[in-house]
This record gives sequence, C-alpha cells and structure tokens, in this order.
Amino acid sequence: MALKKSQRSLKRWTDQKWDYISKGDKKKPRRKRGRYLPASVRKSLTPSQKAYENRKKRKASKAGKQFAKYSKSTRKKVRRAR
Repeated sequence: MALKKSQRSLKRWTDQKWDYISKGDKKKPRRKRGRYLPASVRKSLTPSQKAYENRKKRKASKAGKQFAKYSKSTRKKVRRAR
C-alpha cells in the first residue's frame, strides 16, 4: 500500500532525526528551549553557531514570538537537509 503525501512527508521528517541543539532542552519549559534542527545540520554547526542560534531563538521566545529567523549560513544548511 502506497503512502499518502502527508504520510510521506512525516516519514521524511522522521528520517531526518530532528532534535534540539542542546541535549537538555527537552526537559526545559518551551520558552527556554533553543533551536530544533535535523541531525545533519546540528553536526555541521560550530559551537559558536549553535550558541548564537540558541540565543536568537530564546530571545524571540521570550518576546512572545513563535518563530525566529535562521542566520544565513544555518538557513542554507536547513534547506539542503529538507
């Protein structure tokens, strides 16, 4: 039986192994969590890039925003991973 389009999309998303950049973020309240990225992107970021992305996301969350824009370099990596 073939998968529907939405099921294929979810399967592809699961295969990318999305998770938080920082290990302990799952246990934190939502407004204190950092970026949620695919495994390939998490591995390719430097420690300073990871810290910057987390700071940016947490600052936006604190301001009551759901979304925070990626930096240019991270944006390219996320697009490639999708």
